[in-house]
Amino acid sequence: MDKKTIEKVDIKGKRVFIRADFNVPIDENGNITDDTRIRSTLPTINYALDAGAKVILASHLGRPKGKPDARFTLAPVAVRLNRLLNKDVKFAKDCIGPDVEHIVQGMRPGDVLLLENLRFHAEEEKNDEGFSQALAAFTDVYVNDAFGTAHRAHASTYGITKHVKFAVAGFLMKKEIEYLQKTVANPARPFVAILGGAKVSGKIGVIENLKNKADKIIVGGAMAFTFSKARGQEVGNSLVEPEMFEMAQRTRKSLRETNVKFYLPVDFVVAENMEDGAQTKIVTSQEIPKGWVGLDIGPATTRLFTEAIQDAKTIIWNGPMGMFEKDAYSRGTFAIARAVADAYATTIVGGGDTDVAVHKAGVSDSITFISTGGGASLELLEGKELPGLAALTDDKD
Repeated sequence: MDKKTIEKVDIKGKRVFIRADFNVPIDENGNITDDTRIRSTLPTINYALDAGAKVILASHLGRPKGKPDARFTLAPVAVRLNRLLNKDVKFAKDCIGPDVEHIVQGMRPGDVLLLENLRFHAEEEKNDEGFSQALAAFTDVYVNDAFGTAHRAHASTYGITKHVKFAVAGFLMKKEIEYLQKTVANPARPFVAILGGAKVSGKIGVIENLKNKADKIIVGGAMAFTFSKARGQEVGNSLVEPEMFEMAQRTRKSLRETNVKFYLPVDFVVAENMEDGAQTKIVTSQEIPKGWVGLDIGPATTRLFTEAIQDAKTIIWNGPMGMFEKDAYSRGTFAIARAVADAYATTIVGGGDTDVAVHKAGVSDSITFISTGGGASLELLEGKELPGLAALTDDKD
């Protein structure tokens, strides 16, 4: 990675502002149901503490729409950090202002302060100059360890970097970039990309970027129906993007021209509707009844995809094969999760729903690397520049 990382700057006694991604699921009782993202940042936090820094942690949580909302307070994260770090973590009731500055002034090396939700201020997502300066006011060294937000040019991921001497990457950011960039740039072959989820529009850029790099591209999930419909097949009431039909056809043609093996489902689990208890059946891709909706890949497709994966040496997977949140439509996604986990390959799973799927399938420990960023990992796989990464200090050593 061509950006400076935390171990390359002197942070002893310094106020180190770590932009983390603590956007974790919290139930209605205020309990964190999955602390993976918190644990992922612990190496960076512990390094800063061991180096004698004053650690200031900042993050967003949910979508509070630019104003304080008790449902999205980071207070439960402070409690969890207390336990994980085995030390007192102070919690500020805001992320800027005189009260925060007063707390920071009283910090000693080895202290940890967690700021309240950055998005309680509308200026955060607007990348407001004044808000960026306010965050930088109590920062000596800025560390971005929030890969999941690196594709956003917000005040805490982009604007603040213009007002500090050093803006560096944390260990999680470094690991994310190295796995996603290096693996795609120089993969062990065969290299297989598995793409699923709802919309072609969200993944077409990835397919275009990988067509000269991947040996096989597998498409499942609802996005497969746009490819099917573009060929004139009946897809019932399954989700499609009509505006993507032409692009889907062009993509299929270009993949053929570059000799990339392209796989689409050959059968589906379909239902009369999306309600619980709806009648379901398995049909070939040419026999989806009018009015019915496809909600999972079928058993023949599962075998086809599994066999395509077996000889892979590198696998990148982003997007489920169906509506796996419901048991009736989870078999395809979980089967692919097990196939990926069993492959003798470097396996990288994109964030978001795919992360949840591999955990639910019980195979997360067998995956080489699980990304913490859904949108960010997709944009990186598309070959796009991430604002939060581009803004960091270049490593010229």
